[in-house]
Amino acid sequence: MTEHVWSFRSTSGHLAGTDLTGYTVEAADGRIGKVDQHNDEAGDAYLVVDTGPWIFGKEVLVPAGAVTRVDPDSRTVYVDGTKEQIKAAPEFHREHHLGDPGYRDVLVTYWGFAGPFGGPFGGNRV
Repeated sequence: MTEHVWSFRSTSGHLAGTDLTGYTVEAADGRIGKVDQHNDEAGDAYLVVDTGPWIFGKEVLVPAGAVTRVDPDSRTVYVDGTKEQIKAAPEFHREHHLGDPGYRDVLVTYWGFAGPFGGPFGGNRV
């Protein structure tokens, strides 16, 4: 993958400036949650995905590079990986956010962009 982890893929169909908050999030094997927060800044784009009810779910940060497709008609975002892989992603901590370089490194490694295949989950499958 030649595109940056913090940028939407050119083939995703995401239009810059479109707010994805509230969109349903679909993994390869079904619905995983909703977009709770969306940042669309160039080179720093991501989604915060709420994976379920407060007692069973958590919020995970998904780099924009892991988004495979955006369907504005159905208000759905499709993400690389299975539900289990997305649920197993590092939890989003508002106090760390992306200002913490260690947290950014953990995310890049988990999503596989630092892996040998250079794309989401490149060698880091759960």
